[in-house]
Amino acid sequence: MKTRPGSRVFVQNRVGRKGVPLTSSFERWVQASLRGRHQGRRQVNIALFDESEARDLNHRFRARNYATNILSFAYTPLPRERTELLGDLAICAPVVAREAAEQGKPLHHHYAHLTVHGVLHLLGFDHESAADAAQMEDMERRILAGLNIPDPYA
Repeated sequence: MKTRPGSRVFVQNRVGRKGVPLTSSFERWVQASLRGRHQGRRQVNIALFDESEARDLNHRFRARNYATNILSFAYTPLPRERTELLGDLAICAPVVAREAAEQGKPLHHHYAHLTVHGVLHLLGFDHESAADAAQMEDMERRILAGLNIPDPYA
């Protein structure tokens, strides 16, 4: 686990190396997502799970009985607590790989998009309404363009 100035990203890989980006890639994507949007807490924990574990998390926290690509868990500090923890991202590697193949996208680009998407959720953005979804998708496009990754919605 590496850290870089400005943000701290910890990656726990429970699925093996095949197709999973390096920690440095996750760090770059998190930093790009936070740039200009958040001045406070800057630590993000990322865990990569298999489908069974991801299904369990999705069922337990969202009452949905399937493995989803990413879950975001924003951390709310206790009163007067000083922490850099922004939250946790749970990524299901097999779902991400399947989606990338189905959508004809490079796997690395799909991981980048989902990481950016998850960090924006940790910052309080959502896509519950059409207007919120449009705003969030626009931010994702701009962040990814800054990383030389094409529009994931094209």
